[in-house]
Amino acid sequence: MASNGCILTISFLAFSFFVALASDQNPIQDFCVADNGTTVLLNGLTCKDPKQVVADDFSFGGLHIAANTSNALGCQVTPVTPSEMPGLNTLGISIVRIDYAPRGINPLHTHPRASEILIVLEGSLEVGFITSFPENRHIGKVLQKGDAFVFPVGLVHYQRNPGPTNAVAIAALSSQNPGVIIVANAVFGSTPNISSDILEKSFQINKQVIGYLQTKF
Repeated sequence: MASNGCILTISFLAFSFFVALASDQNPIQDFCVADNGTTVLLNGLTCKDPKQVVADDFSFGGLHIAANTSNALGCQVTPVTPSEMPGLNTLGISIVRIDYAPRGINPLHTHPRASEILIVLEGSLEVGFITSFPENRHIGKVLQKGDAFVFPVGLVHYQRNPGPTNAVAIAALSSQNPGVIIVANAVFGSTPNISSDILEKSFQINKQVIGYLQTKF
């Protein structure tokens, strides 16, 4: 029994070590301000000469500006990543402002490289995510102004404004480049299209419905 316990402990430590590596790497210098003018491609962005760095590299002044939500979803995201704030490069964080029209929705999506914590600044939001274990458990609630909610990395989640007035939220993410995969767009709007035979069996719907959905996305 003691031997099994040791094996389990070692396995757990190995798993924990693997998970610890599954995030943005820690910086090995004070900062690496992104040089957005370079054409060099690497896992992140190249660094500006530290002697050329200025305070504006570490600031962004647009989060007070309401975005245009006159689109089909009634939602608009204003991101702050190293493209908008070069000083974020290598720091493993980013932030977004999200504006919602009445009944607007940030549709089902995932961030493959980041957990997200969201704070409601104005209005109310219905939020939720779907677990992988226990399988397909829906965890959600309605948030009011000042409430916060966290979406674990990689899980499908959403936000919806149920109210009659606009809503605003700020969300911080644990990656400088969290990525976003919108479920409907990925499934029905891929290029080239996923075979209708695959979608038909995956969703248990007929090819006519699949064809219609593909035209929407």
